[in-house]
Amino acid sequence: MMSRPPRAVTVLMAAAAFCAATASTAAAAHAAQDAGRRPLRIVNEWVRAWNGTDPRALGALFTADGTYIDEAVGVTFHGRKEIAGWKARADGLIDGVHVSVRATRRDGDRVTVEAVYSGHIKGAPAPFAVPMTTSLDLDENRCRIVSDRDHYSLATVLAQSGLPADWTPPAA
Repeated sequence: MMSRPPRAVTVLMAAAAFCAATASTAAAAHAAQDAGRRPLRIVNEWVRAWNGTDPRALGALFTADGTYIDEAVGVTFHGRKEIAGWKARADGLIDGVHVSVRATRRDGDRVTVEAVYSGHIKGAPAPFAVPMTTSLDLDENRCRIVSDRDHYSLATVLAQSGLPADWTPPAA
């Protein structure tokens, strides 16, 4: 004859099973939520390219017909070669160009990056470090940048650098 476990044991076993299932579901939901917050590989590569010294590394992250827009300076570049040229120009004008990511948000194929953009304009009395927001539109595989739109305050860059508001860089 089989004996049944006391009711308390049955309740405890059911509660343990319920807790295990709930914890598993919560962990999966948390992991999915973190995956949405975690920067994509392309964002990490974008940061490495800006912080690096090879302008072609930045251009290579874009689609062949990609677009880069610097809203503060009011310039637009098309294609990998022009985008790499912009990075080379920035490196020639600014010592220690650096981007430090503070947060990222992804909505479909768009990633918004909140960062600090810093460096020292050659010949300026002081370095700068300003907040920047970048919108990266990615291709359908999220492995190349279709467009990059940078927003930061040029007036703040110049003020922090100790340069007049009407300063312009020397001709290339």
